[in-house]
This record gives sequence, C-alpha cells and structure tokens, in this order.
Amino acid sequence: MGALGDRCKSWMIFNEPNIFTTMGYLLGIHAPGRREPEAFLRATHTVNLAHGDAFRAMRAAHADLVIGTAFNMTACEPRTDSQDDIAATERWHRFINEWFLQPALRGTYPEAHPRGLPHDVMGVRDGDFERMRAPLDFVGINLYTRTIVAATPGDGGPLSLGALPVGGLGGDAGPKTDFGWEVWPNALHDILVRVSEDYDRPPIEITENGCSYGDGPGPDGVVRDTRRIAFYAGYIEAVHRAIEAGADVRGYHAWSLLDNFEWGEGYEQRFGIVWVDFATGKRILKESGRWYGNVARSNALPG
Repeated sequence: MGALGDRCKSWMIFNEPNIFTTMGYLLGIHAPGRREPEAFLRATHTVNLAHGDAFRAMRAAHADLVIGTAFNMTACEPRTDSQDDIAATERWHRFINEWFLQPALRGTYPEAHPRGLPHDVMGVRDGDFERMRAPLDFVGINLYTRTIVAATPGDGGPLSLGALPVGGLGGDAGPKTDFGWEVWPNALHDILVRVSEDYDRPPIEITENGCSYGDGPGPDGVVRDTRRIAFYAGYIEAVHRAIEAGADVRGYHAWSLLDNFEWGEGYEQRFGIVWVDFATGKRILKESGRWYGNVARSNALPG
C-alpha cells in the first residue's frame, strides 16, 4: 500500500476465498493439499477475520481507495421440486455464495447449517463477528455456470463435516464448454438480482466471466472461436437484464485477456480472447477478441 496506494485507487482484498479454502483444505486439489473438514472450517473463519483486518488497514493507509473483493458465485437450482431439494439448495446458496460475503457486509454468518454455526470447530472467539465486518465499496462476482443441488440421505447441510449435499456442477440443458461447464447465461442474471435484492443493491463488478474453448488458428492464421462469441453475447445480455431489474452493475471483466496458466489445469484450458502459442509466446487476437472490442467501444451488443 505504501508503494502503490497513491497510484492505484481500486483494490480487491481477496480473489475467490471460497475456492482457495475449499480446494486447499477440504478437497485437497490445491495447496496445501489437505482433506480435513475441521481445518477447512477454521480456514474460512481465519480468512473472514483477515478480510476485515485488511479492509481497515487499507482504509487507514489511504482513505480514498475503492476496496472490494472478488467472490466466486454460482446460481443454485434444485434438482427436483421436492421440499428437501429446495431446502438443500437454499443452504448451499448461503454456503457457496454468502459464506464470505455476509460476514463482510453484515458481520454475521449465513444460516447454512440446520444445527447452527459450529463455533468451537471454527474457532470463533468473542469480538470476531465485529472484526469480520468490511463495508466494501463494491462486490466483485466471478461466475461461470449454475449448480444443480440435491439433498442427500441424512443431509445435515453443507457444514455437517460430511459429504457435501450438491449435485454435479451445472446441468445438461445448455451446451458445454471444453472444460465441461454448462453454458447457462441466466445464472449470471439470477445471482446479480439475488445479491442486489438481499444486500440492498450494492455496487457490483463482474470481475470474472468467460469460457474455455480450444479453438486455434486456421490455415490463414485466424482463430474463429464462434462458440466464445456466443457465450459472451448470452452472458452480457443477461447482465443487461439484471441491470434492468435493478442491479447496480458498474463493470464487466472478461476472463481472460490471454490463454494462460489455469490453476491445477495448467495450460490445458484456454479462456483467453487472445490465443497464445505457449512454446513461442506468439499471440493472435481471436475473433472473440475483435467482437468484444467492438462491444466495449459501442457499449452495446451487435444487432
């Protein structure tokens, strides 16, 4: 902050706190590679405390900063219309979408566990709830698809320290990206409207939205990634509908500018609107990049 605070005015404290805690401490996919539910819950509480501490420290260093965090989110839908699936879906929404957002904006945890918050397991101490508070200047949302939720036998909720009561990521009604994620633009509309209604219409930045397709250059050197264009057209139109419904969306950021290194997937998944030859570093603007540039310049979708 001392080096950049007077030059860079917009900051995000964390990127996807739910991902690095879940993948690192519950599923063991990312560092530190642990599969320990109790450690996972303690990690989430530690992150929420750090979030509040960081916000106050940054605000104290430079009062004019614009501070937010990028939360990964997904629109949750019940697999069936049974009351059990509907209840599990609401618990999953609170856990996957609000477990870090609500502590920041309200200083409380969402009611995601039917038996109450496991204070002892999480290591909650007196004063922690107030310490978690971080009145963010904007809410960043990273979203790619929806999640279909189904209750499981003996379901105790997502914080039961047992199996997570959730179905596969996404459904089968929409086309799939090369990553296997369902293309479902209404997911972005739904989460923008839900957050706006539940949190008194905060300023929102869509900090990540995009898709993985492996289209490369043709014989003429042109990357005709038409599926990516269709993806962006659908999701940006969904943002427009959410704004019309009252969401205060301030910006939309495509993920990503370049084909890049994607966590555990390495270089296998290509999200960029610019194609990168990983062997040589050569870059080619994809047709989706040209399309996206035209949308940005005109502030409107074609047609």
